[in-house]
Amino acid sequence: PLLEQRQQLGGEDLLGEDRVFAAAQGDAETAQDASGDATVQVAAGELLERPGHHPACSAGVDDAVLHPPAELFAAAVEADRERPLTANLVALAILSSGRAANFNMRAAFLEVLNDALGSVGVMVAAVVIATTGCQRADTIAGLFIAALILPRALRLFGETVRVLMEFTPKDVDLDEVRRHIMELDHVRDVHDLHASMIGTGLPVISAHVVIDDGCFESGHAPQILEQIRDCVKEHFPVSFDHATIQLETAALRDQEAAAAGHA
Repeated sequence: PLLEQRQQLGGEDLLGEDRVFAAAQGDAETAQDASGDATVQVAAGELLERPGHHPACSAGVDDAVLHPPAELFAAAVEADRERPLTANLVALAILSSGRAANFNMRAAFLEVLNDALGSVGVMVAAVVIATTGCQRADTIAGLFIAALILPRALRLFGETVRVLMEFTPKDVDLDEVRRHIMELDHVRDVHDLHASMIGTGLPVISAHVVIDDGCFESGHAPQILEQIRDCVKEHFPVSFDHATIQLETAALRDQEAAAAGHA
């Protein structure tokens, strides 16, 4: 039937110089040129191209035949072969348990997640295009993946900047920390108080604490230091396990203030 239709459209040879599109809609057929030297197998759903296409040659050919879903889906899988979905899922399972350990693990998890979603998006978009003809499915899938990944990436970027800039940890009020320390016995002043994050889950705090002169003479200073460490570790939303506390007398504080003012 295909060859008869081709002859009715002009009788041009399938293997001639003209550019011809032929799509077989039934069983495989064989076409020979005028000299009988060459044959071409035209299978169902197969597209042949030759130079010099005549518009009438493709008339009436169903678009579903020219773009069969199975071929589009196979092409999508072939294009995604370099980043197999199975490998991404295995990597996600491995990284998910330790992604909160540090920024590097979280960034690696997001990278693999983005790759896995991209693989799924390619296949889903191919099926949608093949079944509905919606050419924008691939763009929509890409935007959906970006909407999932972008907020998490920005959050990770913001937390990284806070560490690099040594910002005070969230939910920590340094005035509240100073007030807590000042409530301890024999504490007279707190200055040069700083708190920052030096990594994921690694908050640090440092302070100069002025205590009574007699605490150094009686040997009570180490006990006060231990009380301060317990205070910054237990009384705030962020537990400061690493604290650098300098105990000093009022005279030493005044000397430091005078030196700073003179400079």
